[in-house]
Amino acid sequence: MIRINAPWGTRGMAVAPHSLAAEAAIGVLRDGGNAIEAMVAAAAAIAVLYPHMNSMGGDAFWLIHVPGESPRVIDASGAAGAHVSVDLYRRQGFATIPFRGGIAANTVAGTLSGWTLALEYSSDALGGKLPLARLLADAIHYARHGIPVTRSQHETTLAKLEGLRDQPGFRETFLDDGDVPKIGAPFRQPRVAATLQQLGSSGLDDFYRGDLARSIARDLAACGSPLTLDDLRNHKAGWRKPLALAHSLGTAYNVPPPTQGVVSLLILGILDALDVGAAEPESADFVHLCVEAAKQAFGVRDLHVTDPAYMTEDPQGLLSAPQVEALAARVDRERAAPWPAGRGPADTVWMGVIDGTGRAVSFIQSLYHEYGAGIVLRESGINWQNRGCSFSLEADARNALRPGRKPFHTLNPALATFGNGTTMVYGSMGGDGQPQTQSAVFTRCTAYGMTPAAAIDAPRWLLGRTWGQSSDTLKVESRFGNRVIDTLRARGHDVEVIGAYDEAVGHAGAVLRDASGMLQGGTDRRSDGGVAAW
Repeated sequence: MIRINAPWGTRGMAVAPHSLAAEAAIGVLRDGGNAIEAMVAAAAAIAVLYPHMNSMGGDAFWLIHVPGESPRVIDASGAAGAHVSVDLYRRQGFATIPFRGGIAANTVAGTLSGWTLALEYSSDALGGKLPLARLLADAIHYARHGIPVTRSQHETTLAKLEGLRDQPGFRETFLDDGDVPKIGAPFRQPRVAATLQQLGSSGLDDFYRGDLARSIARDLAACGSPLTLDDLRNHKAGWRKPLALAHSLGTAYNVPPPTQGVVSLLILGILDALDVGAAEPESADFVHLCVEAAKQAFGVRDLHVTDPAYMTEDPQGLLSAPQVEALAARVDRERAAPWPAGRGPADTVWMGVIDGTGRAVSFIQSLYHEYGAGIVLRESGINWQNRGCSFSLEADARNALRPGRKPFHTLNPALATFGNGTTMVYGSMGGDGQPQTQSAVFTRCTAYGMTPAAAIDAPRWLLGRTWGQSSDTLKVESRFGNRVIDTLRARGHDVEVIGAYDEAVGHAGAVLRDASGMLQGGTDRRSDGGVAAW
């Protein structure tokens, strides 16, 4: 096994899929901020640095842990507008909801409401004192003065250009005289800089109930979106109780519906019941068990998970020991179970921060597809999500479209506390790949004692679709080697070999803090990420 150097820290650590976002977080910690304030700074920065994967016009989820307290969740996802209905799409001849254009921008962007709620908690409970202008300063600088175009942004824009170039505002915002900007070319977003500056002076609530909200509503209407100013005004983020899985090593936490957090926890529980650590960490046995556990968990998701207001099952009950054991018993160690189809792609950023006192944040911010709906609002420069294209127009579907309903989310930031006093925040982007990558990182760190850096660097896999692909194959990085690949095929897996470090398997990250306060982190060379430590 190749040795991977693991970054260490003592007073704080941040990990993000762009190194400058991690540095923005550490800068806030150095200025006396806490983990929540640091995460807001990172969230604002990453919205500028990785615009193809997240934006102020998207959704977010927070998983927060303060030592001595129970973890807590912020649901900062938006619902379908009051005028969004099946009839709206049927009248225009749509059999399904389009995933590009203003008509796809049918849910409120919740991410800034999550920043607001998190900062209120920071101020009231944790003594957070840094002004909002300071937290947004790095993001404003990068938007105004420019950043080098990343490989990820360049390649994603090139791959998806045909469906994006003619969307309102896209060409003038993300192209250079009609061409995809080259890697390393300066990329400036002056309208986003001005929007962030306004938020810093007027407050984040301006996005939903102020001058900025009125600007957003005007521009959404001009792009053909059914969202209105009242939809923005009626939106608020909310506190939720996290889902918890009793693991043999401690407790794993994730976010409840409308996300698929239950899937990630079920996979960990099934693997624990199967004693996955008895398999070699890069063997066909290990991959097979992880894939088969994922199939069982996805089956539960597809039967039950949607907007919690429409669920009949208690999601925490789905994680009971008898339920987990029953799912584990269905796993055939020698033969792959059928795999009907997955939910498809999702473009997202996961970030983690742990400060010097052990306060920890696991965070996800997302547009859904790359660049979301593809529209860019004329005045504010914000690109808007298309999360609502996951709704079904069929009345009896699990995720049926209703006005005011939240769509299903693949987003699920993860956190675990262990009996030895260690805290771990971890996560990934990538739709159906998120729970699978989480299982790889968690298991490699816990069952095999790998560092976060080594666990993330090791070869990974993805069952299902991602990044707009239509195939539901088991995609396996080539570094696994022919013996593993041939064994998986012999067990019935439809294996597709992908690149050695392939972005299709997601951008993972993790931070661990042990009982002595030592911090250790890892980020993904498949991204432009970095670990920043203090």
